[in-house]
Amino acid sequence: MKTLPDNVAHYKSTAVFTEHTVPGALQRNHNTAAGVWGRITILEGALLYHISEPERETIRLTPEQPGIVEPRVLHEVEVIGPVRFQVDFHR
Repeated sequence: MKTLPDNVAHYKSTAVFTEHTVPGALQRNHNTAAGVWGRITILEGALLYHISEPERETIRLTPEQPGIVEPRVLHEVEVIGPVRFQVDFHR
């Protein structure tokens, strides 16, 4: 699994989302701006994290397995049951 580079710093976090409050935009292909990394932290439950490029990949995220979002890479999350998570942004 990918990790955040050592030279990035946290600058903001989303609210905590649940299976009922996750924004639709996160469930459709989207990306971050150039230079912006994300870390999807699962507090409870699990999500599927679909990476669309450069190669298609699906990772099951859990409290023990966060998701790393690389800058400008298309991705989306899929709700598969009860979940609580948030996204932390770094640059």
